[in-house]
Amino acid sequence: MPLFREWTNDNDSLTAIWKIDEPESFFIEHTEVTSDIKNEKRRLEHLAARFLLKHLEEEFPVLHIKKDNEDKPRVPDNKFFFSISHSWPYVAVALSEDDEVGIDIETWHPRIHDIQHKFLSDEERKMCRDNRELITLAWSAKEAAYKWAGKRGVDFKEHLPIIYFEKIRDIYNINILFKLLSPNIMISLEGLIYKDFCCAYVISGQEWAIY
Repeated sequence: MPLFREWTNDNDSLTAIWKIDEPESFFIEHTEVTSDIKNEKRRLEHLAARFLLKHLEEEFPVLHIKKDNEDKPRVPDNKFFFSISHSWPYVAVALSEDDEVGIDIETWHPRIHDIQHKFLSDEERKMCRDNRELITLAWSAKEAAYKWAGKRGVDFKEHLPIIYFEKIRDIYNINILFKLLSPNIMISLEGLIYKDFCCAYVISGQEWAIY
C-alpha cells in the first residue's frame, strides 16, 4: 500500500499523498466508484483520489461529489470540505470538516522555465532564482490558493501575487494575496519539496485590507 505520507495540518485538516501502484480494480473494490474517463492514467488518478478521501474519512460520500457554480467540487450540505490534486503517479488530498482547504501536487516538468513568465511576476521570478523546484512550487502554491478560494476568472500573475516565500527547516512558508475578492484575502500556505515532486497546501486565509 503506497501511502507516501499522511499528516494533520495546523488548521486540523487531514492531508495525504498516495503513489499509484495498484490496478484499477483495487480502487473500485474499496470505493464502489467507477469511471468512464477514457485515458487510463487520468481514470486511475480519479479513482485513487476518491480512495484516498475514504482512507482519511471512512464516511466520506465519494459517490456524491459534484461541482458547484464555480466548478469547485462539493458534497451535499458541505459535510466535508476537500481538495484533490494529481500529477502522475501521485495523488494528494486535503480534507476538513470545518473550513475550506486547497492542495496541489506537481511532478517536475522540463518546460517550467519556459512558461514561468505566464504565471510569475518579475519579482516572483527573482524569489525563485530560476530554480526548477522553486518555480514549480510557486505554481503549486498558486494552484492550491486558487482551489481554496474556489472562484472563476483568476489570473495567476495578476490576482495571486506571492508576498512571502521562505524556507524554514524543511517547510516553505508562503503567503499569497488573493486579489479577486473584496476585501482581499491573505492566504497562508506550506510547501514541501521531494525528489520527484512538490506539494503546496493552504493553512489559513484571512481578510487583508489594502489602503
